[in-house]
Amino acid sequence: MRELILINISGEDRPGVTSSVTAILARNNANILDIGQAVIHDHLSLGMLVELPSEEASALAVKDILYRMHDSGMQVRFQPISEQSYSDWVGQQGKQRHIVTLLARHITASHISALAEILAEHGLNIDNISRLTGRVPLDAENKGQACVEFSARGRVADITVLRAALADIASDMDVDIAFQEDNMFRRTRRMVCFDMDSTLIEAEVIDELAKAAGVGDQVAAITEAAMRGELDFNESFRARMALLKGLDESVLDGIAQRLPLTEGAARLVSTLNKLGYKTAILSGGFNYFGRYIQQKLGIDYVFANELEIVDGKVTGNVTGQIVNGQRKAELLRSLAEQEGISLEQVVAVGDGANDLPMLSIAGLGIAFRAKPLVRAEAKQAISTLGLDAILYLMGFRDREME
Repeated sequence: MRELILINISGEDRPGVTSSVTAILARNNANILDIGQAVIHDHLSLGMLVELPSEEASALAVKDILYRMHDSGMQVRFQPISEQSYSDWVGQQGKQRHIVTLLARHITASHISALAEILAEHGLNIDNISRLTGRVPLDAENKGQACVEFSARGRVADITVLRAALADIASDMDVDIAFQEDNMFRRTRRMVCFDMDSTLIEAEVIDELAKAAGVGDQVAAITEAAMRGELDFNESFRARMALLKGLDESVLDGIAQRLPLTEGAARLVSTLNKLGYKTAILSGGFNYFGRYIQQKLGIDYVFANELEIVDGKVTGNVTGQIVNGQRKAELLRSLAEQEGISLEQVVAVGDGANDLPMLSIAGLGIAFRAKPLVRAEAKQAISTLGLDAILYLMGFRDREME
């Protein structure tokens, strides 16, 4: 009569443990029904659920594994599994699966405890936990970053309530938590579309232009109100442009060269380029500066507003179609169609209210260091780390990017 046995092996990691155990099982005609292995700080944990054809084969396998692991200094535990228990386990296939990503400068036990408690309260069982970031030195600087990914299964009764609970602990503990469905699109994204101002760069270009024109305070006030969603974008854009009338063209290059890239922007775009992703800037700012950032980072597409200049002076007029929130969403759709990919394969990143339309239609929409209104409405949000943290939400590990 066949026997089902759960084998758990632990101890100092070394070559040959898995091969020696499976060799013994092979001699006894075992089937491997499930297997998992993890190594934490050179400590191995190996688990296998096996089917052995008879009690005799089971006894021989257990004895040989026990002796072999003892000689190797490993601990081993055997647990018989009933066929009913196994059938119940098989029956759990098809349950919804989710990926929960925890990001912070440093991850503490309190962070994981709070997150795990919320997941349990909403009926989710954690199947796997993995560290996506590299190994962290004890004397790491404050600008370090840490990411742990949880694979959880179960049906969530109210996804809105769960997301709200995760957002609350993220805000209280100064971490980021992303909650995604675990599906085939997660690691098949093919294009990333960025807002530019306060996303790819740590500045609002129109504010920098306004300072050069001596109207910084007036334009900054309009910009803030627009980004909070308190003003219509088109109206606010025209009002800000009018204040720039007479600005000398000669100041533009200096402003472009001083624009600071956002933390992690260069690493993110460089990695995406190496992996063959298409990238785009969809900005309510200006083409002059978008093209500068495009060349600096190696972005494929840039769509922004034209800064009209006549006789070496900014006219203050708006020319062409304003790239507002709706236009960004239209451009994203058009680029996806042009590249022959679905919207589910697009990542969109932005910080302002005018980014919400494109964030809402992208497969992965990320509010980056965004205003509260935008964070609340976006599917995902990153506030504590740099732009390259987006790679973790896409499922990549540091070692895959080095």
